Amino acid sequence: MSTDVTHSFTLPLDDPAAVDLALTGGKGSSLARLAAAGLPVPSGFHVTTDAYRSVVAGAPQQAILAAAGEVDPDRPEAHEAAAVRIAEIFAALEIPEPLADAVRAGYASLRAVDGITAGSTDAEPAVAVRSSATAEDLPGMSFAGQQDSFLNVMGEDALLRAVRDCWASLWTARAIGYRARHGIPADDVTLAVVVQRLVDAEAAGVLFTVDPMTGSRDRVLINAAWGLGEAVVGGQVTPDTFFVARAGGAVERAVSTKEVRTVRTADGTRTDAVPAALRDQPSLTDEQAVRLAGLGVRIEELYGVAMDVEWAVHDGTPAVLQARPVTGAVGRP
Repeated sequence: MSTDVTHSFTLPLDDPAAVDLALTGGKGSSLARLAAAGLPVPSGFHVTTDAYRSVVAGAPQQAILAAAGEVDPDRPEAHEAAAVRIAEIFAALEIPEPLADAVRAGYASLRAVDGITAGSTDAEPAVAVRSSATAEDLPGMSFAGQQDSFLNVMGEDALLRAVRDCWASLWTARAIGYRARHGIPADDVTLAVVVQRLVDAEAAGVLFTVDPMTGSRDRVLINAAWGLGEAVVGGQVTPDTFFVARAGGAVERAVSTKEVRTVRTADGTRTDAVPAALRDQPSLTDEQAVRLAGLGVRIEELYGVAMDVEWAVHDGTPAVLQARPVTGAVGRP
């Protein structure tokens, strides 16, 4: 396998070329920008849109466009039917060896960071595998949550399956319908995948550098809960709320009863009960909230607009998982 082929299919997370949305999608481009700016982003790599185009080239792409290209935006049953047909196409796809080798090489780079050698009996590094569509974060639109992500993926075979499942999720019924309603042609979208070392989070959540309800920029709003961030993002738990003043760093908090959390399992994640001793305890210290707010302000300064940031904390240290402009926010900070 030539180096050129490998690099057309994958890129290091902070590669300068990875800021190109057409190459790494909305999520990937943003993470590349954050990593290049020195923000605490977990290490990883991109599986580029070139990889997606390569695997669907020819008959698969023709069949995908035939299924999705003519759906009626106002008929949800048509979106479902198209999604089922396209899912069958992806289930039958075999990933070509040069592409699979490029993904394995990217994973090996993370294994090397962990000190794990190929063929070792030690546990493989756990990664988060996230879809990154080229139609994400367009002005006036919100594609958040429309494509799939997979947490706690371990091993080369599981990683390749997760990458293929991310590609397929570009064509869920929800995504097909949303793009149809907004007039985005089916042949205008493609997908990259971001693979990053999983943050084994004690607490996780989201923050906003603008109050989404009032538009105030005096304080940073942080939602936090125990465990990985899925329970917060998916609305399964009422999170704690922290308001951190930009001037002076004063913290105001409202602690909720957190009944569930997302935890790692041997082969993925599950929703589990929060231990009774933690349910009514704040999921962040005030010091951690202030530190997260500072990261949010740095990200806002980098982008020049109000930001929505997903984060996680492990051993007291925060990591930035993704960041996007706040949908509908106007003006500059």
